[in-house]
Amino acid sequence: MRCPPEQVKHFLKGERISPGPRIDPARGRFEASLFAQNQLKNQAFIGNSRGVLEPPLGARGGPSPAALLVDSAASEVPLSFERSSMSTRRFHLRTHGCQMNSHDSEKVANLLLHEGYLESARLESADLVILNTCSIREKAEHKLYSELGALREWKLAASGRLLGVGGCVAQQEGDALLRRFAHLDFVFGTHNLRLVPAMAAAALRGQRGARVEESRDLARFDLPARHPAFESATPGRAFLTVMEGCDLFCSFCIVPTTRGREISRPAASILEEARRLADSGVRELTLLGQTVNAYGRHDLRRGVGAQAGTVAFAELLSRIDAIPGIERIRYTSPHPSFFDADLIAAHGELRALCPHVHLPLQSGSDRVLADMRRRYRVSEYRAVVAALRRARPDLAITTDLIVAFPGESEADFCDTLALMRELGFADSYSFKYSPRPGTAAARRSDPVDPVEAQRRLESLQALQRQLTLEAHRRRVGERTQVLAIGPSRRGGRQWSGRDPYHRVVNFAAADRALAPGDLLELTIAEATPHSLIGEWPASASSTASASPVRIDGRRADEPRSAGA
Repeated sequence: MRCPPEQVKHFLKGERISPGPRIDPARGRFEASLFAQNQLKNQAFIGNSRGVLEPPLGARGGPSPAALLVDSAASEVPLSFERSSMSTRRFHLRTHGCQMNSHDSEKVANLLLHEGYLESARLESADLVILNTCSIREKAEHKLYSELGALREWKLAASGRLLGVGGCVAQQEGDALLRRFAHLDFVFGTHNLRLVPAMAAAALRGQRGARVEESRDLARFDLPARHPAFESATPGRAFLTVMEGCDLFCSFCIVPTTRGREISRPAASILEEARRLADSGVRELTLLGQTVNAYGRHDLRRGVGAQAGTVAFAELLSRIDAIPGIERIRYTSPHPSFFDADLIAAHGELRALCPHVHLPLQSGSDRVLADMRRRYRVSEYRAVVAALRRARPDLAITTDLIVAFPGESEADFCDTLALMRELGFADSYSFKYSPRPGTAAARRSDPVDPVEAQRRLESLQALQRQLTLEAHRRRVGERTQVLAIGPSRRGGRQWSGRDPYHRVVNFAAADRALAPGDLLELTIAEATPHSLIGEWPASASSTASASPVRIDGRRADEPRSAGA
């Protein structure tokens, strides 16, 4: 059954058409099971002579996952787009928020490449635009709504253009976004990245939908290897998801709502992906999880680690450390409560584990920490820092801080400043408290005055600039290794990179032939509040070093005792 021309016209305006997919009217979600058969993953659609999308000829195992979105008796919308073939359609991704969001965008991009899409850096040349959203702070949501409004003109400027929204705001709002923005085609939550190609194919048939259900299925981690056309935004570096979700329910945090409960990926799957990345030239891996060092904890506590395929987090780090080609390992973000003796010792023992830990504090006041439901006291946080520094004396520690949490007094704030000075954070991400819908803190009736909140934020950030500059100045004259990122914003022949301590190092490329991902040995010549200035040692060659050189003069392949 073909869709009459007047319905096609309505579809091109972003309106619902009928007949369409089977929708649960109470939830607005597709009822179809998109990935009932694993062998259906990643089959591309092609355009037939009528412009209707069909599975490629000779495809085995039944219809494409996209076809499962639609009842076979539903209408076929004749498409007369400028690009009627999936293989020539282009997508454009915009990402807001954390490193997990950045990695999710990489996963979506890779899935679309496997479906025959091409990536476009320019909005104007894209047929599909996807916004990957963040809901940690209120401004991020407002930015999404503004961006969606601005994209209406883009959507209506050419037939066949599609618009999708994913990420934490999508998970939180679901089909409410479809009701608010008539030109939005589909919404997918944080557990449903694999559905994006199928939802885009369904949208080409005029079917709008939202998929935001939470899944405990480990299959959501089973994604295809990097497509040959995949271009990393961080050559030589890669993110690797080891777990997702959080079970802690801090009173200010919406993550358990938008990312779900903790689920740990089997170690064998993680190691397989790490080896593939190393074989592709990746030298620095950042392990990701909302509470990354909680990896495997529930399985181990229940005595089912072997059955679930998980191990202790320190053991996972050790196994990744043994993979040839991996020169650096990082992880983010850990929780102070999950640093056991083995993980602390790993920082003094593992060859590739970087001398940097990002350890969120949030507040230096025990009273505020209790109100935040952070599950530790200042004394316990201080003890973790001390133990890490005993294992690795040159360890750089960065943190997260929230000012003006409801009920925070001036004394509480001063406690935070004092602890910052005591622990000497190399850097911090700091924010004014922003209420998130559905969190316990949002129900409190004792907010801090906005003017006072801004004053506290500015005071804290001024102190952090001072601490960062002091930390940078102590490193002048030291020799370090820098993983080249690319040309610096300074322009000219200036490049930038990151050292093992996760500090930005700017340096002159001079006449050297450099590429992003190169490992370079430099001497720190100058300190600024935001970065370090590196120079080439007199004996330096233009080639990348074989292994890291750390500031104590030890190469990365030399062992280090925990008491060093």
